[in-house]
Amino acid sequence: MTKATRGNFFEDLEPGATIEHPTPRTVTAGDVALYIALTGDRRPLPSAQTVARALGLRDCPLHDLLVFHIVFGKTVGQVSQNAVANLGYADVRFLAPVFPGDTLRAVTEVLGRKETSSGKTGIVWVRTRGLNQHGAEVLRFCRWVMVEKRDPSRATGAADAPTLPREVPASELRLPEGLELARWSEVAWAAGGRAAWEDFEIGERIDHVDGMTLDDADHTAATRLYQNTARVHFNLHQMAGSRFGKRLVYGGHVISVAYALAFNGLENAPCMLAWNGGSHTNPSFAGDTLYAWTEVLDKAPLTHDAGALRVRLSAAKNVDPSREPFAPRTGNEADPRLVLELDLWLAVARRVRVSP
Repeated sequence: MTKATRGNFFEDLEPGATIEHPTPRTVTAGDVALYIALTGDRRPLPSAQTVARALGLRDCPLHDLLVFHIVFGKTVGQVSQNAVANLGYADVRFLAPVFPGDTLRAVTEVLGRKETSSGKTGIVWVRTRGLNQHGAEVLRFCRWVMVEKRDPSRATGAADAPTLPREVPASELRLPEGLELARWSEVAWAAGGRAAWEDFEIGERIDHVDGMTLDDADHTAATRLYQNTARVHFNLHQMAGSRFGKRLVYGGHVISVAYALAFNGLENAPCMLAWNGGSHTNPSFAGDTLYAWTEVLDKAPLTHDAGALRVRLSAAKNVDPSREPFAPRTGNEADPRLVLELDLWLAVARRVRVSP
């Protein structure tokens, strides 16, 4: 009897299957501190208990992306252990705050799959729910991933790719329970920003100016923090024989670095509400330097004290778009230095309270 497993391959992930992922995780303040150490994120809400309590929360919530990565990491062993690449996201919803002491687990449903034209791999679509110790849903997301086949020589005929939502409607966005942005003016100094929701204009572009170089130590430690066991991030011996010849940086770490850079210019956006969609357009590797910029796509009033801002967060490697000529796309073709495009909704404090 073989006790160890190499994980699921494309043929094993049948549409309709439900997977309860092992290893629930009780999160701690140590996880938060390590996340900040690995990304440099400066948002005050997950950083300062005084700020969190002033805004109506009982404690510092975990950073939205830390929650995402931990839940995502739970799914790797059964969904993407044999992945070639994680390709994209849709209908990502941050549904409830998570605090130190909460326990996270993940449940995934396989939505559909399609064999690639080469016949060696296939794309699998899944929907994952992150649950806390009470069974409450704190996070939900769809993603699609290219997975190796167990038998590349045998065609499966799989061709039932699902239709995913193109966006999360503004009417369905909600602030985290307990968060009171009516009190933002009391703590705005802690963010240090100048732009309120009213100041952003549709079509505006914000270059976030700073760059961050990806280190092997950082992206490896980050992936371990999330208990993400994908071999493409860990196993240099295996990846030396791949077409890349080296390990890939976990795409989630790229998102975290880009979002950390985006604090400069979006200081008064304390949290994520949802992702409409996103894609890793090209791989990143240790030694690459990332730069980020944001384009404002839409705005929607959320409450009397907060608005929702729809933005496209993009990142490029080894080119500073604020200083060097750079066209992310030519027609439908992405520049090979473009590594991320993420369409998301942010909560942003309003400058003036709007009467009911």
